Amino acid sequence: MSKNHAYIVFNGAAVVVAYLMLALSVWLAPVDLSTKGYWGMGVLLLTAALVNFVKFRTDDMVAEQLASKIEKARNEKLINEYVGKEA
Repeated sequence: MSKNHAYIVFNGAAVVVAYLMLALSVWLAPVDLSTKGYWGMGVLLLTAALVNFVKFRTDDMVAEQLASKIEKARNEKLINEYVGKEA
């Protein structure tokens, strides 16, 4: 079990509770069913947009780290080749 397991479970539970409370408040709102549906679609679309935003930010960060590692390895290889020629 990883160090982050409890953190992930806690945040997952918090998200579930938040969605349940939001669903309950929308259900009990004194508005027409069509308005409730519109609010529900808005919540789902906002959730999808946030998930995509976080995914793309994470992908960019991973790509940047990989490019940095590749450049560092290339620079180390060049330095080792340069130092090797002088010896």
